[in-house]
Amino acid sequence: MTALELTLLYLLAAVLGVATCRWLKLPAILGYLVAGVLMEPHTLGLAFGQDAESIKYLAEFGVVFLMFVIGLEFNLPKLRAMRRHVFGLRLAQVVLTMALVSAGAIAINWLMADRWHIGWQTALALSGAMAMSSTAIVVKMMVDRLELDSEHGQRVMGVLLLQDLAVVPLLVLIPALGAEPERLFTALLLAGLKAAALISLLLWGGQRVMRWWLTVVARRKSEELFMLNLLLMTLGLAWLTEHAGLSLALGAFICGVLISETEYRIQVEAQIRPFHDVLLGLFFITIGMLLDWRLIWLQWPLVLALVTVPVLFKLGLVALLARLLGASSGVALRTGLYLAQAGEFGFVLLTLSRREGLLAPELFNPILAAMVLSMLATPFIIMGSNRLVMRLVASEWLQQSLQMTRIASQSINAQGHVLICGYGRSGQAMARVLEQEGIPYMALDLDPDRVRQARAAGHAVAFGDAAKPQALIAAGLNRASAVVITTLDLHGVMQVLGSIRAQAPQLPVIVRTQTDRDLDKLRAAGATEVVPESHEGSLMLAGHALALVGVPMRRVVRIMRDQRDQRYRLLRGWFHGADDASVDELAEERLQAFTLPDAVEGRRLADVLAPLEALRPISMRSHTGAPLPIDPDTVLQGGETLVLSGTAEPLARAANVLAA
Repeated sequence: MTALELTLLYLLAAVLGVATCRWLKLPAILGYLVAGVLMEPHTLGLAFGQDAESIKYLAEFGVVFLMFVIGLEFNLPKLRAMRRHVFGLRLAQVVLTMALVSAGAIAINWLMADRWHIGWQTALALSGAMAMSSTAIVVKMMVDRLELDSEHGQRVMGVLLLQDLAVVPLLVLIPALGAEPERLFTALLLAGLKAAALISLLLWGGQRVMRWWLTVVARRKSEELFMLNLLLMTLGLAWLTEHAGLSLALGAFICGVLISETEYRIQVEAQIRPFHDVLLGLFFITIGMLLDWRLIWLQWPLVLALVTVPVLFKLGLVALLARLLGASSGVALRTGLYLAQAGEFGFVLLTLSRREGLLAPELFNPILAAMVLSMLATPFIIMGSNRLVMRLVASEWLQQSLQMTRIASQSINAQGHVLICGYGRSGQAMARVLEQEGIPYMALDLDPDRVRQARAAGHAVAFGDAAKPQALIAAGLNRASAVVITTLDLHGVMQVLGSIRAQAPQLPVIVRTQTDRDLDKLRAAGATEVVPESHEGSLMLAGHALALVGVPMRRVVRIMRDQRDQRYRLLRGWFHGADDASVDELAEERLQAFTLPDAVEGRRLADVLAPLEALRPISMRSHTGAPLPIDPDTVLQGGETLVLSGTAEPLARAANVLAA
């Protein structure tokens, strides 16, 4: 197989694997792993020869760019700000995992009469790999499930951040552990001194040099030059640290940290992302290819033990630590379930340990297989975590019931209110406008700090997941006059829309988006109106420009109104007066209020609207002025005020129909 044919095979496997995972709504990393397993020489025999070895070496660049992106995200001020939250509570997970796994590995090796030749160096390297969890899979699942701001989500993210940082000293330590026993202490001391000297030199003077050099390159105004310069700096610093006796990944991490201190960070992250994703995918394919399934089949009891024991051990340890640090039983168990698997950095440390001769081949394959299997099982564990917690933690259902009760107690007196899903900047601005107009509202948000501060200020907001029907019902969905979804995450918005439409199909729902790219998809999912921020921004820019060049303000307002009428269905039409009945405006959409006669008493709203197909109901109020939902099954009492939208002729016919 030629190099080109082998490269095409890799690309085909990656495309098919990622496409399948996207279809199944699973993380793309699993697709890469499965593709690598299928291409493994002893599975289908598709990848073999020296070309495969060369592409495996190329896959190491995926780790380099992964560490580069981690460095971009963990700039120095951010690290200093997080030290109280991360370098304390979360450190216990990594330290205790490494200590207990090391002790357990040495004890098992002693009981097995030194069958696997596990010294303390090997045990320490293995414990570092076992302590890692999969940031890519867990974060992707939490984003899809809207759990990043939940209590267990914040605890999981804290542990994952600490694990990512713990990789850096381990990348320095493991190469030194591979030295000869008589030179081990010297190697460890020399590696520590070299790492300290190199990092101090780069971080002390490197920031100014990096900012100066990036400014010089950026002034050339060439994207190609800027991209080439990024590759040169990343791989150059990786080469420098490797030749200093450390690792490629450490240099890439330092490069990312240095660039994060400059004003070019956002541009750099955007340009490096495609390389990072592609090369990281190649890395996971080669991880799958490293598995020798013949040996695993012969050692399946060992593989099964290496899957179940570490997963159960990490689950129990993390849950216990979370419980001791103040989490409820349900939150602690969820945290343990989310962090029980192996991680991508565990593969990095495992392959580095093998390269340094710390791990025997007969032990490498079972451990690698166990890590792959635990990562493949992670999405299914997370998806079933809620049912498992409800079954194992007796108090969890009571806590969820109390949460729904707290939401219901805040909304119990609300009638005809606006339900706001997401209480960020846009949600709070919406609430202020409603409050000024005397319109009641109820908001749901998943950020506990924001909810606590807003409630202390007297705002009608509660902690709850708007994607869950129970939270929506507790917030008075069936009594609301409208729903406003202010979050921008498309997946989350679609979940909220699905829950709303399942409970209140006719309730008006307004959705906020950044662009109109997903306009049709959101409307098909049940959004009554979609408001793209980009469109509103362009309208405001156009309005200011027209006013500044001398267009009369009345004409500017009319132009803006016409543009919005074309975009938004809910804003089309207005109540006309006697001076609006010109010939040109007879075909324009307008609003008209009708007081329903007593003859409609006992009839359904759908029956009353059936003869008025050309008209669209906008709102309805009772005879006391209370807002009523536009529900086809609403039984009318007579005296309600119904606002209809349409052109002049159908509205005139409606006046005759409703008068009868």
